[in-house]
Amino acid sequence: MEEKTKGGLIIIGGAEDKKESKDILKEVASRVVDRNGSLLIATVAALAPEEVGKQYLSIFKEIGIEKLSLLNINCREDARLDKNIDLIKEASLVFFTGGDQLRVTSLLGGTPLYKAIIQSYERDCIYVGTSAGASAMSDIMVVQGPDDEAPRKCTLKLAPGLGLIRGVIIDQHFAQRGRIGRLLTGIAENPEALGIGVDEDTAIIVDKDSNFQVIGSGAVYIIDGSTITQSNVSEQEPEEVLSIFNVKVHVLKKGNRFNIKERIPIIK
Repeated sequence: MEEKTKGGLIIIGGAEDKKESKDILKEVASRVVDRNGSLLIATVAALAPEEVGKQYLSIFKEIGIEKLSLLNINCREDARLDKNIDLIKEASLVFFTGGDQLRVTSLLGGTPLYKAIIQSYERDCIYVGTSAGASAMSDIMVVQGPDDEAPRKCTLKLAPGLGLIRGVIIDQHFAQRGRIGRLLTGIAENPEALGIGVDEDTAIIVDKDSNFQVIGSGAVYIIDGSTITQSNVSEQEPEEVLSIFNVKVHVLKKGNRFNIKERIPIIK
């Protein structure tokens, strides 16, 4: 599977600082200012979209963004409305909030609005996702799996994501919720994919050449399954502890860079 991106992406591990320095959200805002464009907050994943939307509108307005709009999708019919499709077409940057990532794909998949998302991304619109919104950015999406446990076979639920970045599996709230086991399971099941775990208040900025840079206060964890020599992953004995040999792991901090296509850190 070829790892590729078409436009700019900012993938946030969730719980980004919203009260003090707001470094990650200021970085997001700077991309809008540089383009003299507009920012669209998409609350598709949120279980309380009005509340979440109001919070982000207030934050970005305080940071200095003037052109702000809100996209609330509560049912699939909303994803067919011209007024919502126009919001996507007019945005310079689309910010997907947290919540439930399966809401994003189940509400948008196969709709005219989803088609508009792909077209705007190909036209160089920047897409940002935090928490559930981060998981939804990839083509293979983690939906559910145990936290803070040893990895076990057949305990992870995966589904197709939005596909804005391909060949990777993204997980968020990574160290804070002990999700190393479930990402290892995902990579054991899909060794051609690259696992990317992003801590809270941490993000990766991905460019068109599939390079990314880490920002924020935490770490980013890369799990490369291409070197696996043996694993016991299969449907037999599904509750058995997972065994994998020769997995490659990288840990990156603020300022570190990584090439997704080559699967190597970029050493300055």
